Order: sequence, then structure tokens, then C-alpha cells
Amino acid sequence: MLPVTARNAKEQLRVTLRDVARLAGVHPGTASRALNEQTRSLVNAETAQRVLAAADELGYHPNPIARGLKTNRSYTVGVLIPDIENPLFPPIIRGIEDRLDQAGYTPVIANTENDAERERIDFRAMRARQVDGFITATARLDHELLDEVAGVGVPLVLVNRRVEDESLPSATADDRAGVRMAVDLLADLGHEHIAFLGGPTELSTGLQRKEGFIAGMQDRGLKPDPALVATGERFTLDEGQRLCHEAIESGRQFTAIVAGNDLMALGCYDALAEHGLACPGDVSVVGYNDMPFSDHFNPPMTTIRIPHYEIGRSAADLLLRLLEQGPDGSTQLVLEPTLVVRGSTAALDKK
Repeated sequence: MLPVTARNAKEQLRVTLRDVARLAGVHPGTASRALNEQTRSLVNAETAQRVLAAADELGYHPNPIARGLKTNRSYTVGVLIPDIENPLFPPIIRGIEDRLDQAGYTPVIANTENDAERERIDFRAMRARQVDGFITATARLDHELLDEVAGVGVPLVLVNRRVEDESLPSATADDRAGVRMAVDLLADLGHEHIAFLGGPTELSTGLQRKEGFIAGMQDRGLKPDPALVATGERFTLDEGQRLCHEAIESGRQFTAIVAGNDLMALGCYDALAEHGLACPGDVSVVGYNDMPFSDHFNPPMTTIRIPHYEIGRSAADLLLRLLEQGPDGSTQLVLEPTLVVRGSTAALDKK
């Protein structure tokens, strides 16, 4: 005889939609609509709550395989991330997971390590697993892979990236506006000679932040020094450090830095210290993203806060809409950044 716990587990595995419907006193079709978030609004609110309570009491969980056989879907979504160790991506992934989970979908996540060939291999492997759609943060401006995805008719949404022609739906932050906030802060503090040490411009985030910097300087009547507008190969601490070393060793005058992201800003901290320069006493530094623990850096980092969780959730919502309703134009969701002022910026000492 099975132990009680094992017997209970087996009984739960045998719970069906009809059992839930019987306990709630409704037709199985009504129970099915109530349990599906996409169709719950079609059911009377009181009835839907009764069905949900019955499902919870019985320990009922919809069978995604059975549901997939009926709908010709796998209820999985491919998520391509360029660098899962970058602190900005975990909250984006969490937003994607939470929204997909609500709709009964499971994300399949691949870390492409910013490698175009690996990205292509991961995409094709996920296609072989018959994912229903893709969310990707790896879009380059020469989006050859994205053209391939579009060519096979798979729903795709970009997250934290966009293509310049807006031909693909995306959920991003307003990077141009964010960097302009950084420039405005530094200009208000009296800084006129400001360096921009950014990320790769073959990524939309790198390009838009660079464009935002140049436009922000011009709006404030300041002339960007071409020798101090530099971009690295990756959005990493090492690249920030390298670019900052080069800026200092160039001999060009600057009293502030706008970095491509918080990791690059941290690299600037290291380079400044190695050259005996204090932050913010000698050089103010502004990061971008407000990644975890940036308020605990030394000094605490002034940065542009991006709503990463909301961006991920919005991207998943866009994909679910595509899966349920089909293409309805290329929707561009742009979320607003905010300025967070901390200890890495200070008024220019004009002594």
C-alpha cells in the first residue's frame, strides 16, 4: 500500500479539468475559460473565482502538453540574452518570466555571450524545439538574424533593444532622453568639458546613448570634443577602464564622464584612482541603468535608472498579444528613465 503522501500525490496527478468543473458546479468549458487568464474576462467574476478556488483546493494544474496538442502550440518562448552576468538582465528576465507564467507559457533562456554565431545556433535550436515565439535582447543594427526570424514567420519581440527602422515590436527605455538627463545634471553643476565613454554603437543602446550625449551637449551650448567621445567593444567594466585610461592619457581636458552603463562607470572609477584622480573631486562620473548595489559603490553612483522589470514584462505582453491576435503593426513601447543623483557627481570647483 502506498504511503499517504505518495497516494495524495498520485491523486493530485489524476485531477482533471472535469473534476474542477464538477466541484465549482460549472461546465468544463466554463472552467477552462476561467483558468485561462486570456479568456477569464469572458466568465462572470464570481464564477471565475469559484473555479479558481476549486482548482486550488484540488491542486489542479493545467497540462501544457495536452493544451499544446489541442492548440498546436508548445507554450514555450525562446529568450535570447547577450550576457546573463550583466546585472541589468536578471530583472528583465524576471519580468518576462512573471508575465509569461500568468499566461501559462514557459521561457527557454539562452545566454549568447554577445556572439553572433552562437546567437544563430541558439535560435535554430529553439526553433527545432518548436517554441511559439522569441524575445531577444541581442539585436544588432545589422539585424541579419532578425531578418531570418521574420522570414520564417515566427513572432518576435525585442527587449531593451530596438531596430532603427522600427520594423519589429520592442520594449525599451528612452536611452537618448536618459543620457540627456545626465548631460543636463553635469551642465547644471558647472561642467563644460564632459567625456562620453560608451558601449558598442552596433547595438541600438550604444548608438542611442551616444546620439543622446551629442544632442544633450549641443542643447546646452557645449561642444563635444571628438577625442573624448569614445565607444568600446562591450558594455563591461574592463572596457570602461580602458576607455578612461585612454581619455586621461590623451591629455584632453575633462572634468566629468558620462559612461555607457554602470559597469563602464565602475571601470572609470578604477582608472581614475590609478591615475591619482578623485571622484567626484577631480572628475564627476554618471553611470546608466542603476544596477543593484550601485548605491553602495565608493562613491555611491549617480546614474540613470531604467525600469528593467517593467521592460521585460512589457516585452512578454507584446509577444502574448502577437500570439493571440496576430501582427497589428510594429508596436514600440518606450518607458521613461529617471535620474538618480548620488555621490559620484559634484559641482565643478572653479578655483
